[in-house]
Amino acid sequence: MHTRRQATTQLTTAALGVALGGGLAQRASAQTAAPKIVAERFAQTLSAHDIEGFAALFADGYVNHQLSAAAPPPQGVRDKDASVAFFRARLAGMPDLKVAIEAVVAEGDKVAASFVYTGTHGGTWFGIAPTGRALRFTSCDIFRVEGGRIAEHWGMGDIAGVMAQLRG
Repeated sequence: MHTRRQATTQLTTAALGVALGGGLAQRASAQTAAPKIVAERFAQTLSAHDIEGFAALFADGYVNHQLSAAAPPPQGVRDKDASVAFFRARLAGMPDLKVAIEAVVAEGDKVAASFVYTGTHGGTWFGIAPTGRALRFTSCDIFRVEGGRIAEHWGMGDIAGVMAQLRG
């Protein structure tokens, strides 16, 4: 339910957009919408098991700032290729993987999202043979979007929680 102040702010922004011929207000809206759309596509492509579509979300010069002792990046591999391989392994380990967004916030060229991953451990993952266990875990990720693609990533995934669930 919108408060009167929120409704007034929305009307003022809409009026400003009309007055400027869609200029500043529309550009600001489009600027924050694009990163949100990329976060949504991140979840959608993984849920659809569309690894090619997922890979296309990342810029060729993509930089992953996330480092994890539990899942260190392979040496000599571009960050984009390493990230795609990491998620390819996740899809193999959880053949029914679904990804949802719990919360999302965008500002400028960045979007932060809390993702929830659910599925069944039906394939070897992290060296652990399929257990048939239902898994649920989260990640919080920040993407910098450039040209409609993920250019940089900062985040934290619950790999320790995944391992605890896998080991039962």
